[in-house]
Amino acid sequence: MTRASQILRRSAALGALLAAAFAAIALVVGISVGIGDLPIPLATTFLAVTNRLGWTAAELNRIHEAVIWDYRLSRALVAAFCGAGLALSGAIMQSLLRNPLAEPYVLGISAGASTGAVSILIFGLGAGVVSLSAGAFAGAFAAFLFVALLSNGTRGGNDRTILAGVAASQLFNATTSYIVTTSGNAQQARDVMFWLLGSFGGVRWPELVLVAAIIGAGLVACLFYARVLDAFAFGDEAAASLGVNVGRTRVALFALTALMTATIVSMVGSIGFVGLVVPHVARFFAGPLHMRLLPACAIGGAIFMVLADIGSRSIVPQQVLPIGVVTALVGVPFFSVILYRFQRAS
Repeated sequence: MTRASQILRRSAALGALLAAAFAAIALVVGISVGIGDLPIPLATTFLAVTNRLGWTAAELNRIHEAVIWDYRLSRALVAAFCGAGLALSGAIMQSLLRNPLAEPYVLGISAGASTGAVSILIFGLGAGVVSLSAGAFAGAFAAFLFVALLSNGTRGGNDRTILAGVAASQLFNATTSYIVTTSGNAQQARDVMFWLLGSFGGVRWPELVLVAAIIGAGLVACLFYARVLDAFAFGDEAAASLGVNVGRTRVALFALTALMTATIVSMVGSIGFVGLVVPHVARFFAGPLHMRLLPACAIGGAIFMVLADIGSRSIVPQQVLPIGVVTALVGVPFFSVILYRFQRAS
C-alpha cells in the first residue's frame, strides 16, 4: 500500500468518525429540544432548523417553532459547548499536573469563578453576560494564583496541588456564601444558590454566541499545544529537555482553562466532575496523544452535558434539578473509582 493511499484511508476514517460524532451530538440535541412540558417530535425540530436555514418550507405549529427557537435549542447548544469546555479544561489539567484527579472543580477554579460572578451579581458592578464573565475570570485567576502559591508553584508536588485546590474550593465557596447571605435579600439568595448548582434555564442566543466563540478559540489553542502536552506526560524535566518553556507554558494553559471555566460558570453556574469523567473515557477510546484526545474530549463533553441536561429535566417529574446534582451523581462514583486505582498504583 502506497503512502498516498494510506493518507487517503486515514482521512476517510477520520472523516467518518467526525461525521458520526457530529451526528451523535445532533441527535442528543434534537432529543433535548423535544423534552419538556410541551413535547416536540424530533422531526419537528429538524424541520424547524431546516426552515430557518432556508432548506425547507414546511408548515409548522407556531408555538412549537417559538419554543424551539426562543428557548430549547439555544439551551441545548449552550449545554454542548459548556460540556466541551469543561472536558477540555479537565484534560489539560490532568496532563499538566500528571494527576488523574485534576479538573477545574476539584482545583477550586470553578469556586473562584463563582465568587467573581456572584460579586458582580450582588454588588451590581456591571450588567450583562460579558461583565459576569469578566468577574468570573478574575475570580478563577485568583483561585489559580492561590493554588499556585499554596503549592509553591511548579516546585510543589502534584498531590500537594490537589490539596491546595481543595483548600481553594473551601475558601472561595465560603466567600461566596458570605457574600450571598450578607449582601442579598432572601429571594436573591435563593436564586443565586440555585444558580450556583448549575442551571441552563436562563441561557439564550447571546450566551451561545459568547460561549461558542470562547470554547471554539480554546479548542484551537489547545490543539496548538497538543505536542507540548504530550511532552508533559513524561514530566517537567523531559518537557524542558525537548525545548518546552515549562513555566510559561503552564501559565498560558492554566490561564486558558481559567478563561473557559469562567465563561461557563458566569452563564450556568459551577458544574463539577465533567472535566474528571469525560477525559478518562475519551482517553480510553482515543488514546493518550492529545491531537486525538482533545477533540474526543470536546465531543464527549458536549454529549455528556446535553444528556445530563436531559436527565435534570426527566429524573423528577414536573421539576428541574440543578445540573450539578446530575453530574455529581455520575461523577462521585467515578471519582471514587479513580481515587482507589490511583492510590493502589502509587
